[in-house]
Amino acid sequence: MKELRVLSVCGMGFGTSLMTLMNVQELGEKYDCKVIGEACDLGSWQGKDADLIVASSEIASQIVNTDIPVISIANILDKEELEEKIYPYLTGEL
Repeated sequence: MKELRVLSVCGMGFGTSLMTLMNVQELGEKYDCKVIGEACDLGSWQGKDADLIVASSEIASQIVNTDIPVISIANILDKEELEEKIYPYLTGEL
């Protein structure tokens, strides 16, 4: 089973980021990928070990100077958008 370390970032570190992380973990189960994740606030993402960062468009635009891919989600309630953007990472197609 593939493993993916995901960092979900929002303004306060709970609520939006936690909901997004839970949705990513649900998608991981769908594609036989174990998602190991952490939800954090915008001021705490740096220095954390992750394969992927997921955040709303507003927050993602503020995550700079990193080699970790950042997935920007326009509508965090849209599970189809999330699945479309994260699918290649869950399946190992990237």
